Amino acid sequence: MIGALRGKSQRLGSNSIIIFCQDVGYKVAVNTKIIEKIKEDKDLFIYIHTHVKDDCLELYGFLTGEDLFLFELLIEVSGVGPKTALLVLERSEKEIREAIISSDVEFFTTIPRIGRKNAQKIIIELKSKLGSLVELDLTGKTDGQTKEVIEALTIMGFKRAEVGQVLRQLPKELVTTEEKVKEALKRLGKR
Repeated sequence: MIGALRGKSQRLGSNSIIIFCQDVGYKVAVNTKIIEKIKEDKDLFIYIHTHVKDDCLELYGFLTGEDLFLFELLIEVSGVGPKTALLVLERSEKEIREAIISSDVEFFTTIPRIGRKNAQKIIIELKSKLGSLVELDLTGKTDGQTKEVIEALTIMGFKRAEVGQVLRQLPKELVTTEEKVKEALKRLGKR
């Protein structure tokens, strides 16, 4: 399996490049974000995902290990293939992670090839893998107050995982951010 390539690059089309390594040219599918960054005939180091199907072998390239990791998580989701995952990675890694954590269905439906059901599948299947802090809410609405409480507690040095557990257990009667932070601090202090 090919994990990375280093060599001179040449643009092949709008979504692929050829990387020449030791006189062998490897065709690598990439997104436009990468196409814009590369300079032809310059040395390029690129992380590779080798995708094997019954009838072909394809290489997908990424400039960072984080993008490769996210790509591999995305293609594990039923209904999301490598070409669709490349389209998702046109957005920044930070935007994608935030959309998953905040259950932003609308973010994913703006990406070609992704409908509402696939957007919900991506969120459901990847939320736990990316360290979710809030309950699943597939309506696409986010709770700004919950985000404020999370930020306040993580700034105080508490781990995201324990903050998420405590927030799910808070009584519904607590309305203000201040009340929620105080109660969460009491519970976190007892651990």
